[in-house]
Amino acid sequence: MDFKTKPDNSHAISAINADALFILPENDLDRIVWQEGTSPIAKADIQAKQAELQAEFEAKQYARSRTARDGENVYPSIPDQLDMQFHDQVNGTTTWKDAIQAIKDANPK
Repeated sequence: MDFKTKPDNSHAISAINADALFILPENDLDRIVWQEGTSPIAKADIQAKQAELQAEFEAKQYARSRTARDGENVYPSIPDQLDMQFHDQVNGTTTWKDAIQAIKDANPK
């Protein structure tokens, strides 16, 4: 799964059983209500899956930070980068290197 926001217990339940119907008041596993014949999932299994999803989410933070929704700190498109490289070669400039370095500096690993 590729999350744009931090995964919670409901994401974990859906990852275990995509067809599960449930009510999860305030994301509290002790208050979960299983609906319409959905087989209950053990709390420990949900917590384990949520931890797995959280680890995946955190591992992809670096990539998300480079594709910000507001357009800041986003690599230029490949055509734009190629155009920068062409003009750098013709004009003896470093526009492309400067643009890429600025993004890397703003988003250190």
